[in-house]
Amino acid sequence: MNPSHDFQDDDDFDRPSKTQKKKESHDLQSLGEDLLTLPDSRIEPLGLPEILLDAVKAAKKITNFEGKRRQMQYIGKLMRRVDPEPIREAVAAFKLGHAKDSLALHESERWRARLLAEDDALQDFINQHAGIDVQQLRSLVRAARKDAASAPEQRNGRAFRELFQFIKAEQLRVEPDDE
Repeated sequence: MNPSHDFQDDDDFDRPSKTQKKKESHDLQSLGEDLLTLPDSRIEPLGLPEILLDAVKAAKKITNFEGKRRQMQYIGKLMRRVDPEPIREAVAAFKLGHAKDSLALHESERWRARLLAEDDALQDFINQHAGIDVQQLRSLVRAARKDAASAPEQRNGRAFRELFQFIKAEQLRVEPDDE
């Protein structure tokens, strides 16, 4: 019997290797962990089996490290029975929404800092946001600058927050969310 001939026949097998199966299992468990980050309102439309929904709800309540680890393994096992693509899409959409929200907040913070530091920034903001209540914006900027100029123990911070809220609302009005 020729040993090299036996190896050639084995190269043609169609089943995945043990390493590949483990990798897929870990990927599904990781996707299950991402599933835990979704709010219930985003999980329900996915049409997951009831046993998986119950496992996810239980995992959200578990605080013990070892218990959570075991529950995540169980979720990974249950995930093998469902199509992972809708879950991946829902998780990606949720993460993208958070990233967009974060970028919008940072942009509002930059505008607030510019408005407080530079006089020219007021006109730039007015030019970029047609239909803005200019009088209210000027009033908020003036109050925030006055508050910032006072001694630290006398600062209120209210005008600073109100200016931020006004800018954030204006940004949403001009650049509404895609959803």
